[in-house]
Amino acid sequence: MLIFSKIIGARWYTPLDASVKDGSGHGTICASIAAGNHVNNASFYGIAQGTARGGVPAARIAAYKVCGGIGCQSVDILSAFNDAIADGVDIISLSLGGGKGILTVNAGGNSGHGSGRKSRTASVAPWLFSVAASTTDRRIVTKVALGNGATIIGKGVNSFKPNSKKFTLIHGKNATTSKCTEKEAKSCEDWCLNSRLVKGKILICEDAHRQRQAMDAGAYGVIEMADEEFSSVTALPASDLSPLSISQIQDYAKNTKMAVANILTSESTKQSDAPIVATFSSRGPNLLIPEIMKPDVTAPGVEILAAYSPKESPSNYHFDDRSVKYTIVSGTSMACPHVAGAAAYVKSMHPNWSPSAIKSALMTTAIPMSSGRGKHTEFSYGAGHINPVKAANPGLVYETIEEEYVKLLCYKGYSEPTIRKLFGNKRSNCSSLKHRKWSPKDLNYPAMASLVRRYVSFTVIFSRTVTNVGGAISTYRANISAPSGLKVIVQPQELSLKKLNEKKSFVVKVVGKVAVRVLSASLVWNDGNHNVRSPIVIYTKSPMKS
Repeated sequence: MLIFSKIIGARWYTPLDASVKDGSGHGTICASIAAGNHVNNASFYGIAQGTARGGVPAARIAAYKVCGGIGCQSVDILSAFNDAIADGVDIISLSLGGGKGILTVNAGGNSGHGSGRKSRTASVAPWLFSVAASTTDRRIVTKVALGNGATIIGKGVNSFKPNSKKFTLIHGKNATTSKCTEKEAKSCEDWCLNSRLVKGKILICEDAHRQRQAMDAGAYGVIEMADEEFSSVTALPASDLSPLSISQIQDYAKNTKMAVANILTSESTKQSDAPIVATFSSRGPNLLIPEIMKPDVTAPGVEILAAYSPKESPSNYHFDDRSVKYTIVSGTSMACPHVAGAAAYVKSMHPNWSPSAIKSALMTTAIPMSSGRGKHTEFSYGAGHINPVKAANPGLVYETIEEEYVKLLCYKGYSEPTIRKLFGNKRSNCSSLKHRKWSPKDLNYPAMASLVRRYVSFTVIFSRTVTNVGGAISTYRANISAPSGLKVIVQPQELSLKKLNEKKSFVVKVVGKVAVRVLSASLVWNDGNHNVRSPIVIYTKSPMKS
């Protein structure tokens, strides 16, 4: 169905939501990040104002609406894959699986160690481009101005303009009915608040997500105890504060006859330590295929300004009836279309490159980074933070062919009939595994990983092949960075290439004895113009606690 020049097609799959229109805003957000047009002075009520653009503004979008009121059904996702393949798309974003020469970019998940859920990424297949989320150098803060002149800095995307007067502060425990325990009152539980006491005041709650309760009780605004990593759109004047900041306000209130405050409109500040991996971003290692490092790369996913559906509340609260063109959101769902856009950019420069070549280009040119809270290195950020401009000219690429994926599935115990159905190739078989030793570490992947036993000497050998996509005549030399405890040997140490698309193979031998959970090294092939970097991760057990 033709809509207009940017969106060239749209399909829906859920019978209970028989429309291509985006009722949740999620699809609009992701599409705009991947391929949105240039828009000057875009903002959320003046917050994060600037020029908005997607990864490749000239790209076209085909939208496949697979989720509705009952969630995302497998049958609908698979149907959308079939349609996308038939429609001839180049990149699939926010999807599962891959094939037909289409690069599939997949969000790594929001179950990181700061989410309170299991931390491991579910995006583990080597044909998926798995993406972690990072911060940017812009952070959005919401300040609370107290009557004594002090200012407390909190989180939240608060678009509401402050009233000239200050509002009386009231703590949940002082605004309660007789039905509640003290703990319930402090948390501002539904049945606890006395609206006659709360109306027109700023409510203080020692718990997160109390905006609905505050609104129902008639509060002007709410201060929530929520030591959040990122800011979310608020439905009324609100700020999320740390426990220490809440204590500061309580101390002020105790020593003041009439404690007052105002919640100021949010503002942007500079974040000098960016990018770091968001705590909500799901981590590795890969539980199903330990030799395949996951996630693959990291991209911006915290407090991202993006286009939004006018049908949906920007705060997702039912009483918030604002209709906006843009919103500010966080998640690996936001990081994923950044990589999809970057992949589309690389493909626009190299239309004949395979999906694995594009993936390799983005991985080997990524910028190594800090994992932030925690020391989980590549299991937090993969190969690093994407650098699309560098990825357009990577020098060398690691290409993975279909036969290698067949070997992987054979190794994992899939039957030949099942594999033939998956690949649509009647000749696919597992006979090659019967004649030689093969393991997933032999997959021609841009990263190298191995699970070893702690305190036991080991030798791990990785075989890799690179393809020359840089200068017609070039010589690459191996540079190794390795910590104490690992010895990394590359043979040969020099690759001489005489023509484009020429392939050269090499072996990486890692020897050592590991006494810690994770040791990270790297191999960089350098020809004077290109740095082709591959992480090498040796680990002894899961570096994450469930």
